[in-house]
Amino acid sequence: MADDNDSSEKTEDPTQKRLDDAHERGDVAKSQEVNTWFIIAGATLVLATFSQSIGNGIQMPLRNLIANAHAVRVTGPDLLSLMGSLERVLLIALGVPFGLLMLAAIAGNIVQHRFVWSAEQMKPAFSKISPLAGFKRVFGKQAAANFLKGLFKLTALGAVMTALLWPERHRLEAMILFDSAAVLSATMNFTLQLMGSVVALLAVVAIADYLFQYRQWYEKQKMSLQEIKEEFKQTEGNPQVKGRRRQLAQQRAKKRMMAAVPNASVIITNPTHYSIALKYERGMPAPVCVAKGVDLIALKIREVAKGHDIPIVENVPLARALYATVEIDDEIPVEHYHAVAEIIGYVMKLKRGVRGLG
Repeated sequence: MADDNDSSEKTEDPTQKRLDDAHERGDVAKSQEVNTWFIIAGATLVLATFSQSIGNGIQMPLRNLIANAHAVRVTGPDLLSLMGSLERVLLIALGVPFGLLMLAAIAGNIVQHRFVWSAEQMKPAFSKISPLAGFKRVFGKQAAANFLKGLFKLTALGAVMTALLWPERHRLEAMILFDSAAVLSATMNFTLQLMGSVVALLAVVAIADYLFQYRQWYEKQKMSLQEIKEEFKQTEGNPQVKGRRRQLAQQRAKKRMMAAVPNASVIITNPTHYSIALKYERGMPAPVCVAKGVDLIALKIREVAKGHDIPIVENVPLARALYATVEIDDEIPVEHYHAVAEIIGYVMKLKRGVRGLG
């Protein structure tokens, strides 16, 4: 019973296959705070870098439009042409800044996980409408973390705004007397200071939230011992199936080996245990092992050889040495050239003698 309980508990770290499968389903560690930080940081950068060019790009065409408002025709085609001109002005002025904001939003996802494209998360699931699952979402760890995170951001942002604006309260009161250009410049400075402070604060929140989300996701991917065993069977194959495949492969290899025995030039054997079939023809650099075996396979090699009049030569030490050092379809090692050459020479003399008698 203890083993059953252990196997049902997900206490083991997930395998790489488990993590890859989760990624393919679109189940990845993701913090919305990281995305928010990238977008706000991108907006701050855009505002600091392009505010002047955006203002000039929009100000001049609008100023010209207002100055020449009396000459503007409001008939259908002319009005459409005017709207098209204003759209082009806005696209030119805002195209690059908006493009940078889009890149920032994409970067917020890329830094958290590699690219993923999956429709799995959009499929209907009972867990999404289950009251129990909804209760867990409302009162679970994630909900508690979101509440504390929101409370911290509200408190921290309030403190930051107070720290920045309270020393400037008298100056803000006096801004009603400033020129509009001075008001705009001061507002821009206050805005950049505030956004810079927000970016610094949210960086801390984003890092902490990502670590929390990753830990939650990793815990969800943990596996039980039984799941690891099942995955191993699926990945490596069922041991029984693997054994059967290995057996079939050995049987096929044995059949191919036996089919090559009739083409051998000589069988070198230890009468009780080893048989090695060698093939040699003129022009070959060295004899090649076409079959080898011990015990029953060795006996079968000798039977096939006898049925095809292949010479069988007994040489106990050479048979043992060749069996240990040469593989099927490989040339014999150099150290055995001399001994094998004597045997093949002897076999060739026998064949010439037989042909002479014939």
